[in-house]
Amino acid sequence: MDHLRYGRGHGAPATAAGRRPIVVWNITRRCNLKCLHCYQDSDSRHYPGELDWQQCQSVVDDLAQFKVPALLLSGGEPMIHPRFFELAEYAAGKGLRLTLSTNGTLIDAENARRLKDIGFSYVGISLDGMGATHDHFRGRSGAFEKAVAAFRHCKAVGQKVGLRLTLSSHNIDDLDNILDFIEREDIERVCFYHLVYSGRGAELVEVPHEKTRAAIDKILDRTARWVAEGSPREVLTVDQPVDGPYVYMRLLRENPERAERAWELLNWNGGGANSSGTGISNIDTQGNVHPDQFWHSLTLGNVKDRPFSEIWTNRDHPELTALRNRKEHLTGRCASCRWLNLCGGGFRVRALQMTGDFWAPDPSCYLRDEETALEAV
Repeated sequence: MDHLRYGRGHGAPATAAGRRPIVVWNITRRCNLKCLHCYQDSDSRHYPGELDWQQCQSVVDDLAQFKVPALLLSGGEPMIHPRFFELAEYAAGKGLRLTLSTNGTLIDAENARRLKDIGFSYVGISLDGMGATHDHFRGRSGAFEKAVAAFRHCKAVGQKVGLRLTLSSHNIDDLDNILDFIEREDIERVCFYHLVYSGRGAELVEVPHEKTRAAIDKILDRTARWVAEGSPREVLTVDQPVDGPYVYMRLLRENPERAERAWELLNWNGGGANSSGTGISNIDTQGNVHPDQFWHSLTLGNVKDRPFSEIWTNRDHPELTALRNRKEHLTGRCASCRWLNLCGGGFRVRALQMTGDFWAPDPSCYLRDEETALEAV
């Protein structure tokens, strides 16, 4: 997906602001686990009002016609949906690029083969620590072993699979062991998410800024080592656009030539300015459309009433319009930051969740004041 992130390669959009959104679709809220950080506040029960089969088909038809670059099926636990495989096959038949976000507990050898045969381009399995840490986070004993087995089943059939982990106060001190696990299991892609305070995630304690910096450095160090050893992996950090400037500042110190290239790519991408409400979108289990999967307090429309494509291209929605022109609305530290063009003003929903102000600085920004000052440019 680098053509979407950085405007390079076949099919790249002319600008980051002009790209079609990746759609995260929560096809069900039901889940077989009870995770501490679940942004959907899911549980193992029936939730009324979810889209019926005909409505699901209509969503797929519209997304295919709208030419969204990817469709990520999520939940709850998406594989619990009674017509999960049928829906995936229907979407793949319409030419949509499918990815899956799952806890992995339902991926046995047979289901791994079915995912591969349908044509999922990627399966992301959530892991939140080693052994008992993961089980505690997921609310179920044995969840860790099931997730490990899912990785192995996917790899056995040639299905691209990766690890998804939310950095939190519960697991950040175990990061070395998690990186060792990625290496030992030869996992080819990993996404480290910064905590967002949606659903049950609102009850978790924020990671101190210095610990976040140390974690990002540790991830960068291990990634560089993998490259040097000839075993490169796709390593992403998600939901904190300031990671881009942080990486750039480190490259300036260690490899100025690569820093110049990173500047070009990050500047094109624009960070948060072209993410929620532009490059990423969400359809929840009730059909409501949101700027991203963590921002359910802002509803843009409902696919039961209007197609997603019409909702997304509506120029008369005041919050969506403002979100797509956020730089002129930002206040405080974000408005005056030297890295605004690279970061785009942080993750807006987190600022709203933690301060009650749509345009306040992102409280989870871990850059020091001297690093953000305009006079330092």
